[in-house]
Amino acid sequence: MNYEYEVKQSILKVQGVNLNLGGRPILRGVEAEIKNISRPGMQQGQVVGLLGPSGMGKTQLFRIMAGLNKPDSGGVYVNEGMDPVEAGMVGVVAQNYPLFNHRTIISNLVVAGKQAGMDAGTAEQKGRELLKRFGLDGHEDQYPVQLSGGQRQRAAIAQQFMCSDFFLLMDEPFSGLDPLALDEMAKFICEMACTDELKTFIVVTHDIDAAISVCDSLWLLGRDRDASGNPIPGARIQHVIDLAQRGLAWRENIRELPGFHATVNEVRQLFATL
Repeated sequence: MNYEYEVKQSILKVQGVNLNLGGRPILRGVEAEIKNISRPGMQQGQVVGLLGPSGMGKTQLFRIMAGLNKPDSGGVYVNEGMDPVEAGMVGVVAQNYPLFNHRTIISNLVVAGKQAGMDAGTAEQKGRELLKRFGLDGHEDQYPVQLSGGQRQRAAIAQQFMCSDFFLLMDEPFSGLDPLALDEMAKFICEMACTDELKTFIVVTHDIDAAISVCDSLWLLGRDRDASGNPIPGARIQHVIDLAQRGLAWRENIRELPGFHATVNEVRQLFATL
């Protein structure tokens, strides 16, 4: 398979994002960028992993990128026109897969479509198409409680794509999954990312192994240090690791490649500096 690729225009930018809570700096001058990746003869979406120690501000940056919270300064811009992000432009799948338990799966998607401005017929048609694409056809009239954890997660992703065509933020998608379910979810994310060249998943996770097995690149969020080695309040992206450049993306059995374990160890060592 051809693993050559071309880096094209920016499709998401985080520029100079600062955030203070209770007078305490949480995020300080965060800069990050995702550019469109083009591969000959293929649709190649992207999966970016956002990692960092607990309490570093990942959730706050997650909410800012989703347009749910506003930073004190700076901004997030999406799409080829670099539009300022607003709530609803980026899909969000929270850790507990928030679906309405009293509604069927198709009804959940129709509600999301109506909130995005669709009429009921259009929303149902798009919802059924998404459920088929996500391997959930035949489950349209079931309720969330009747689905497995993996199925609920896929339904929650489909729900968010009713509103956002290209961008999806996922909070700890691998949490609580057994090894087989984790591998299935990683494969599913990769497959869905490649349904459109501009499709972009941003995965917030503590699972370094899972992140490297599914992502094309990693953002490591951490704090600067002063001359004495003490952390300076307010986190920013300290390291960007291009997994595609290392040959650790778009392949099967990535965990078996020679560079996989070396990269896992490298990221673990970097965590100690964040």
